[in-house]
Amino acid sequence: MRVPGGPRVNHQPMRRTLLSLALCGALLSSSAATVEAAAPRPPDGQVFPYGAHARQNITVYGPRSAHRPALVILHGGSWARDTDWSGRARWFAARGFTVYDTDYRLTSDAAWPAQRDDVLAALRWVRHREGGERPLVLGSSAGGHLAVQAGTYGAGRSRARAVVALSPVASPYRAWADGGAPGASAERRSLRRAAERLAGCSPDLGGLRCWARWDDLAAASHASGAKDSPLLLIHSVGDFVPPAHSAELASAQRRAGLTDVSTRTVRGAAHGGTLLKTPNTERTTLTWLRAHS
Repeated sequence: MRVPGGPRVNHQPMRRTLLSLALCGALLSSSAATVEAAAPRPPDGQVFPYGAHARQNITVYGPRSAHRPALVILHGGSWARDTDWSGRARWFAARGFTVYDTDYRLTSDAAWPAQRDDVLAALRWVRHREGGERPLVLGSSAGGHLAVQAGTYGAGRSRARAVVALSPVASPYRAWADGGAPGASAERRSLRRAAERLAGCSPDLGGLRCWARWDDLAAASHASGAKDSPLLLIHSVGDFVPPAHSAELASAQRRAGLTDVSTRTVRGAAHGGTLLKTPNTERTTLTWLRAHS
């Protein structure tokens, strides 16, 4: 190209330089995109075994971090079936927890105390993964029973930082008796049968070994006060697992010297995980867990 009135100028070297710069930019951009794509994403729904049985597994939601408290979730299902807590696990993970959604052997797999043994094994696994930090525990219905067992059996505070239990079947014997009362609802009759399957014997038949097992199933039997985990126990007024379950446990713990134990009874007839659908209960649970993190 010739500039009018001026000397001839050769623009080829400049074009080659610009082309080289553009090519380098494209390569750098492509490299950055590759690095971004290869970066590890926060774990969401990763499954880990804590034992040899197929049900002895934990599904982890949310990244592990020193700034994220660990929360173990124990599902309900009358100790006889699995229930899905993945949605609520993600909800807690989005609010800053590393969530360990824990399965355990059911009554069709093994007799009591296999269910408690599994929960204690799972808590040891979580604590090891968390570098020695004790997790929080949230249990619902039958899972609430296992949660309060984890917090009261032996030195519960040594394994669980604090426990929230939604409609916990804290006394399977009470559930058995309630289910046999005249006019008992279908839910209570069903829970009576489930409690008897869990115990492996009927109180009607008696026997020292049978009664010892029913006694072992009651969380209040293990209350040891300051050695146990702080407790938040929640029911609804019309819950088919009535607030008396938690009132009995809370009284036993207070007599033994545990001061950090709270009970809540909310309106309606919600049970277990559905209690968290009420904004007040959801907020109370989240606030309490954060305060004990």
